Amino acid sequence: MKIIIQKLTEEEIQKLGIRKWPIWTKEKSTFDWFYDTREQCLFLEGKVRVKTEFEEVEFGKGDFVTFPQGLKCEWNVVEPVRKHYLFD
Repeated sequence: MKIIIQKLTEEEIQKLGIRKWPIWTKEKSTFDWFYDTREQCLFLEGKVRVKTEFEEVEFGKGDFVTFPQGLKCEWNVVEPVRKHYLFD
């Protein structure tokens, strides 16, 4: 169960309609999270470290991140976050 981090081109962002997705913001904080569905998101601002039982990853502004369904993790918001997101 891996977190996938990608860089998308503006063309890919437009094709997926990401700019029309809702926006989520979060201040510096640490919290536990469980993904009962898959989430895809594009980070507009911020920096985050996520720790799972399998890995620890860091991502932020400009990253397109996919969290798999069933993932249990701890979020550490290092810099305030603003992101487009979609659960499916």
